[in-house]
Amino acid sequence: MKSTQRLSDLRAMSADQLSDELVNLKKEQFNLRFQGATGQLENVARVREVRRDIARVRTLQRRKTLDAAKA
Repeated sequence: MKSTQRLSDLRAMSADQLSDELVNLKKEQFNLRFQGATGQLENVARVREVRRDIARVRTLQRRKTLDAAKA
């Protein structure tokens, strides 16, 4: 349920908004990796969620560029 809601929110975003979201997710991923290396990471499942969200954003960016190329 949560991922479908997240996906619909991402689909509604423009290409610029997706780029901004990708930058934010990359920063969060870096911070989570840093916390994991220093032993301060509490929610280890968040690492996986962020990685999958990055993949979702990249997939939607690619799909939008392909759709724009077809039109």
